[in-house]
Amino acid sequence: MQFVQNNLWLIILALASGSMLVWQSLGRGLFGVKEVGVLEATQLINHRDALVLDVREDKEFSAGHIPNARHVPLGQLAARTRELEKYRNRPIVVSCRSGARSARACGLLGKEGFAEVYNLKGGMLVWEQSSMPLEK
Repeated sequence: MQFVQNNLWLIILALASGSMLVWQSLGRGLFGVKEVGVLEATQLINHRDALVLDVREDKEFSAGHIPNARHVPLGQLAARTRELEKYRNRPIVVSCRSGARSARACGLLGKEGFAEVYNLKGGMLVWEQSSMPLEK
């Protein structure tokens, strides 16, 4: 009990950070964001002609992206969803650096009526770690 009293702030901090991690994982599932790994994303691209939508900033995209990816930065996505209308009936795999921005983009596209939207789990970090091809 003395330990708890002496380290109350550390315990609160640990609980808060742990809850944030759990909320992030649960939140994606609760808000309808479907995640796919590199293998599933590759299958969607190769077998179902999925669009890859990269929502990173210009500089990040220029440094390397998934081949044939369409680039629309997250900050511009709401204003540019009309450009994606022709892909409405195709699967869309959304990517960013780590998966956080692309999860937000998936939520936005879902609200706009795009039914088959997938977040690339782990983003470009995992894509590159898996030695998948990049286009510059």
